[in-house]
Amino acid sequence: MIFKSIALAADHAGYPVKEAIKAYLIENNIEVKDFGTNSEESTDYADYAHPMAASVENKEYEIGIAVCGSGNGINMTVNKHQSIRAALCWSVEISEMARLHNDANICTIPGRYVSLEEAIKIVDKFVNTVFEGGRHQNRIDKIPV
Repeated sequence: MIFKSIALAADHAGYPVKEAIKAYLIENNIEVKDFGTNSEESTDYADYAHPMAASVENKEYEIGIAVCGSGNGINMTVNKHQSIRAALCWSVEISEMARLHNDANICTIPGRYVSLEEAIKIVDKFVNTVFEGGRHQNRIDKIPV
């Protein structure tokens, strides 16, 4: 894996997927910081997403993985941070392109719409794909406002 430190966040709907991802990363000797949540009790994704995104933005962790029910809410939240490029990844192919062409630094996953097996495959592709740079860097440089 090209990344060695990964921050995680999820709401109650994403909790089971986050836990499976966390176990997978730890098994692969990745440093993991879990910003929560820690149960399936109803909670607000922003309470966990903002601290996780800040840790990536401040370079405390190389990348992040965020999970909520549809993936949309937590994705919108982390993308409020200026240097975050979060991609909503519902397939391995989308995950790969998010890294290759967009240099995404947070992978968001729709926990209610992918299996645990598919979520692990999405994360595996994300953490093992190198940004192509080149013409894509110019486009990324135009993202911040």
